[in-house]
Amino acid sequence: MLMSVSRSLLVLIGSCALSVGAVDRAYAASPEATHASNGMVTSRSALASAAGIEIMRGGGNAVDGAVATAFALAVAYPSAGNIGGGGFAVVRLPGGNVVTLDHRETAPASAHRDMYLDPEGNVIKGLSTRSHKASGTPGSVDGLLVLLKKYGVKSRQEVMAPAIRLAKEGFPLTYDLARQFERQLKNMAAYPASMAKFSDHGKPFKEGQIWVQPDLAKTLELISSKGRDGFYKGAVASMIVNEMKRGGGDITLSDLSGYRSVWRKPVKSSYKEYDIWGMGPPSSGGVLIAQMLNMIEPFDTGRMGWGSAEVIHLMVEAERRAYADRAEHLGDPDYYDVPVDMLTDKAYARARFSDFDPQSASRSDDIGAGNWPEESMQTTHFSVMDKSGMMVALTTTLNSSFGSKIVAPGTGILLNNEMDDFSVKENTPNQFDVIGRAANAIEPGKRMLSSMSPTIVTRDGKPVLITGSPGGSTIITTTLQVIINVIDHGMNIDDAVSLPRFHHQWKPDSIYFDRFALSADTRKRLNEMKHINMQDARFGRGIGDANSIMFKDGMIHGIKDPRYEGAAIGF
Repeated sequence: MLMSVSRSLLVLIGSCALSVGAVDRAYAASPEATHASNGMVTSRSALASAAGIEIMRGGGNAVDGAVATAFALAVAYPSAGNIGGGGFAVVRLPGGNVVTLDHRETAPASAHRDMYLDPEGNVIKGLSTRSHKASGTPGSVDGLLVLLKKYGVKSRQEVMAPAIRLAKEGFPLTYDLARQFERQLKNMAAYPASMAKFSDHGKPFKEGQIWVQPDLAKTLELISSKGRDGFYKGAVASMIVNEMKRGGGDITLSDLSGYRSVWRKPVKSSYKEYDIWGMGPPSSGGVLIAQMLNMIEPFDTGRMGWGSAEVIHLMVEAERRAYADRAEHLGDPDYYDVPVDMLTDKAYARARFSDFDPQSASRSDDIGAGNWPEESMQTTHFSVMDKSGMMVALTTTLNSSFGSKIVAPGTGILLNNEMDDFSVKENTPNQFDVIGRAANAIEPGKRMLSSMSPTIVTRDGKPVLITGSPGGSTIITTTLQVIINVIDHGMNIDDAVSLPRFHHQWKPDSIYFDRFALSADTRKRLNEMKHINMQDARFGRGIGDANSIMFKDGMIHGIKDPRYEGAAIGF
């Protein structure tokens, strides 16, 4: 089995949930998951969670709290929180309806299929990840404002006030943030605006220093006063485009002014007695989670036992097949006919899994995409719930940690490097070793495929769970495991999120585990099943960062994933 990791080891720097009477106690994090009756926010930043709670305490609903949290994350957790990137939101309304908003970045109008290849057809190293040409047109600002206008009850000025205050007045840097900045300085050395923002006149910031972001504060104030025109037009847009021109990037004023978020049909599936609500393409998360759950559903995973070799084998084989389908069939539905209904059909899952051998692993080289008769390492996830039953699962990203590492001068905005999430060359892995094909080829205006998986679980129309994660290709498997832990293994939210995780993505043909989590007996049994390539995960402190909320016994229970810092705050 997976080794049981002690609570003291799991609880890392300020990383667990807390319940406070006032938001200014946000750093007084308790090592246990918290519960509340009125509202809850759990995110990667205690300050961002506090911003969301501040707005909800003042009469805002879960959407107001989510938008406040998202803007505050752009200030307090800049490696992934952003207004220069994009994301997806899954929202359960108080009456039970679920809606999903796609504010993923889009390829600039000048983008084309072979833009990252040299004349011989080889991928130009770094062009899709570490250059101005790596950036897609940002969607976060439009998405957050659209979400707020449609379902919020507070004004834009009220909801953005905490983020503006944080940027103007500053806040003391935690050890974790100061370390993140220091590690990135060598990658930012060529960009003066980036160095000005993330260093103390060229020297690393120290823990406890007050970090002020005057340029970002001005940008946020423009958005607060002018709405989307404060970002997609006017001074901010001009400064972004000027930096694009200076560095040979592709985003134009027309790209910015023309950006629009899209309301998508949620991916709804069932698992045993539960309804699973996910994000549809260009997110691949909703489809793959539904597909994997459909493959796993006929098996009694609870009887097999959490962390057993049998459960790991079962889930790995489902993941292997689902990720093979991802490479072949998933992309932007506005540009490619994505077969969502077939991929999420239970009969298709049974056929896809008909060659599953409970005693022996398959080989990824022998697994291709499924067929049938014709008929997207840096992201952050947060969860919000209020007393009315409104639930928000929102995942947002710049793609790599700190995106392209480029700050547009005068704006305080980090630019994303999301173009790498396209298939820059068929069957060539991206930075997360994920393979793509024609469905995810680059086209002007197209949204790149994503692994982001904001997910809501209900039962008989009632709230059960909000979850999701960052982690590139591990996002989907992290979210899957939290769901399985809650439904099949009957765990509370604390254990469901805190316990060790594993990951497989078809290619490379390896199982990754949270570091030191796999027992010798389980490793031996998996080897006997012909799972040859197993290794401790190379993903920092662990796989994923699943900041999740559970509704149980009339109370809202939340946890900040203990692998990283942040806070769950309830009131």
